[in-house]
Amino acid sequence: MSLTVIIIIVAVALVLIACAVAARVAMARRRRLQERFGPEYERTVEAQDSRRAGEHELRERQERHDALDIRPLPAEVRDRYSLDWARVQEQFVDRPDDAVHDADRLVTTLMGERGYPTEGYEQQLKDLSVEHGRTLEHYRAAHDVNERSSSHQATTEELRGAMVHYRALFEELLHNGDQPGKSAA
Repeated sequence: MSLTVIIIIVAVALVLIACAVAARVAMARRRRLQERFGPEYERTVEAQDSRRAGEHELRERQERHDALDIRPLPAEVRDRYSLDWARVQEQFVDRPDDAVHDADRLVTTLMGERGYPTEGYEQQLKDLSVEHGRTLEHYRAAHDVNERSSSHQATTEELRGAMVHYRALFEELLHNGDQPGKSAA
């Protein structure tokens, strides 16, 4: 075998190895994003022109989130929010529209207290998606009903569902992303 053939074989082998390593790194990155964002991964990728663009969007969200000062809540603050939530739930029987609006405000206030910016709904979704991607669909559904409730276009059953959806995110935010009863990290 001539030296040229050996050099070509080695070069091809190195290119194949580099391609395999790059593919493995990309798959590992994709898997980490899928685990981190849950259902929000597919939603974001489908909303973009390509998987690459969607994954880039998710990495940007993660970078923004990492720069935020997200803080756990002290026990006394969690207790205060729990009481506030109980009051919001109590008013549902007599004033379901108001209760849903108050639930939305309470969730937004809680986000702010944890350190999430609250400058707009779309940005809230992006910021929350990093740690709360599995609960985000609850927030979307509740927000939709809350919007329709503002023009009295939501049924009482839809309002009840919105309260359940708001509560899912509320509980997760309240307990620092942990399940209630578990200690916060």
